[in-house]
Amino acid sequence: MMKSKTDEEDYWNSSKCNAFTFDDEDDDFSRLKEQAVNSIRQLVEEDDDEDDVEKVSWSGEPVGSISWSVRETAASNQRTDREPAFPKIHTDTPTITKSASGYSLSSLFKGKTKGTNLQSFTESFNDASVRLYSPELRKPKSEYKDYISDWSPEETVQRIQQGKVVSLEKFRSLQDKLLLLDFAVSAHDGNVITAVLIYLKRTLCKDVLFRELESRQTALRHFIHYLTETRDQLLLLELLGALGRMEDMALLQYKEHLSITDENKRRDFLKSCLRLPFSPDDLAHVQDHYTLLERQIIIEATDGQAERGGKVEIFQKFPRRASILNMPLVTTLYYCCFYHYTESEGTYSSPANIRQTFRISEKQYFVTALAARAKLKAWFDVDTLFTSRNWLGFTRKKSPLSFQRVVDILQKNSAPTQVLQEYVGLVDDADLRISLAQKHKCHDIVINTYRDLKDRQLLLGYRGKVERGSAEERKINELLNNSQIRWKN
Repeated sequence: MMKSKTDEEDYWNSSKCNAFTFDDEDDDFSRLKEQAVNSIRQLVEEDDDEDDVEKVSWSGEPVGSISWSVRETAASNQRTDREPAFPKIHTDTPTITKSASGYSLSSLFKGKTKGTNLQSFTESFNDASVRLYSPELRKPKSEYKDYISDWSPEETVQRIQQGKVVSLEKFRSLQDKLLLLDFAVSAHDGNVITAVLIYLKRTLCKDVLFRELESRQTALRHFIHYLTETRDQLLLLELLGALGRMEDMALLQYKEHLSITDENKRRDFLKSCLRLPFSPDDLAHVQDHYTLLERQIIIEATDGQAERGGKVEIFQKFPRRASILNMPLVTTLYYCCFYHYTESEGTYSSPANIRQTFRISEKQYFVTALAARAKLKAWFDVDTLFTSRNWLGFTRKKSPLSFQRVVDILQKNSAPTQVLQEYVGLVDDADLRISLAQKHKCHDIVINTYRDLKDRQLLLGYRGKVERGSAEERKINELLNNSQIRWKN
């Protein structure tokens, strides 16, 4: 016998075991789905005049019926009494509710709005809260043209001048590399030429590189300068040898002595350099350098021992301040004039021996000896430097320097007035002699010069500049009272 639908529902509801339904109150997942459906239903709900379809729940009951309302009320009360099965996720993203939006889901597709005072669809996307940002796109391939394009040698040189990054690796043939070098030379830019030469040095063998540089003198000079700055001595020597520039190669090897600190090793190195193919003038210079260093080593050893022994008076009065090793020739001559002036010509430290060995000019020797002896206040030796004899045996003062410069040297070494006066009087020009005499207070020179000029007025004026009662004032009075002098004024 068939049961009616109402009887079947009463039977199942009165049973101790409930049958499975989609709206089971204990099924949290079903309840969550139903909440989602209800939320969607609220968004897509349309006007009553447009919605003619009957709405049902997951259990098949019509939405709005009495049984559906009872179940919804019981389910909502139960949810407030216990914790939800899934944790609530908080998010900062603003949600769009029906009250905040003037659109339903159906109106979005139909292009209709619910109210007349709402924004248009396009204006809604201008809102900063719902604005979308597209991800940054890759640069177009044209932006990477500097790195991937097949530039010609001329264009490559231009881009290097502009400071742009280019690759020289694509120039692999010898012809392309030489074209690149020629365009770099034509650009007259040393940095570009050096950059290309560095690439050629790395990619070409030495023989080919040297052969091509020989016909390109501008590039060759830049390459030699680059090797010199980077101190690539071996490659530079090979280059000069391949070009047949033997003198330059010899000078380059000679410069290596600057890096040798031990004086004995440096002396031996200089001796070995004498066999290099120098020009005659350069060879004489290297020979003098070797001889001078050899002599300095001997003098330094001898004087060091004498100074430590304490038996030589001059080393006690004037201790040496520095070593003489590796000093210039003029410094060595000054040193010998200071400490070994009276030694015989046969010794290595004799100033006369040094002058003869190294062909020092008379003027250079005179200036150096004068400065050294004036420093020691050896005025007798200073006077001897100026004394010369003629073939009749007469002596006179003679100097390869102007006596004005002699006076300056003596004054810098604090020479007394009596010494200065003797050499001021030897100045030929009267005005210059008077100026120097007044500067150094050599009154006798001024008085005698005015007397020789027979200028009474200048002599009267100068009498007011000397001390009263002094010997200079008495001398001026005697000259003024001398009736034998014919004054011109």
